[in-house]
Amino acid sequence: MMKTTIQEQDGQLVAILEGRLDTAVSEDVEETLVPLRDCVDKDIVIDCTGLTYISSSGLRIFLRIVKSARAKKKPVYIKGMSANLRSILSMAGFLNLFVFI
Repeated sequence: MMKTTIQEQDGQLVAILEGRLDTAVSEDVEETLVPLRDCVDKDIVIDCTGLTYISSSGLRIFLRIVKSARAKKKPVYIKGMSANLRSILSMAGFLNLFVFI
């Protein structure tokens, strides 16, 4: 089960991810996260505090968000990512794409 919530907090657009971001839910999650890719005037934060798993399809979603933000010269912040999930990003070569807070 995956829950995805987007909210504005302190001038930032925050996506709160809870559960397993796997292939079965990736299409729905990507659709829900479209406002992050479209965002032009706010910092983007992906809150991974409740994220327990990320598959390669989940990593592709993160990459699309980063590419869109970089085109607008904006960073993407990741908050609350566990050491296990951070190691997955490291193995994929994604650590340098994000700012960890």
